[in-house]
Amino acid sequence: MITKPMSGSVAGRPSAVADRIGRTLMAVDAVATLVAFVNGILLMNNVADDRVITEAWRTLAYVVFAGIWVILAVAPRRQWGLWELLLFHKGAITVYCFVMWDKPDAVQTAFIDLFVVVTTAVAYVLCRGWTSWRTAASAG
Repeated sequence: MITKPMSGSVAGRPSAVADRIGRTLMAVDAVATLVAFVNGILLMNNVADDRVITEAWRTLAYVVFAGIWVILAVAPRRQWGLWELLLFHKGAITVYCFVMWDKPDAVQTAFIDLFVVVTTAVAYVLCRGWTSWRTAASAG
């Protein structure tokens, strides 16, 4: 007996609606991260000399993360490993902030990164990000 894929999806691919929602979530995360980049530039102008290199590193990392979210929004099932690296980093920093709750910026960072962990995880499921590993295996 031949069965039809659920929700109008092709085997291994999400439905068009799920894919669009997931990609939109990645685009929202990218834009939010670019806003953090602009804020980081403002902070760099006012930080003490002993913190300026650390703030510059952190600020420029926002561009890298925004780029990863853009890459995933454009091609969510072609980027093996990026989903998982992103989820690992943002998940780890979120847990760390909750553990270090009494430290400066921990509360704000915890909730911002929790938001991007949740939106990235939802997009990972909606876009079926894990299927990128199948593409990598068959291409190699």
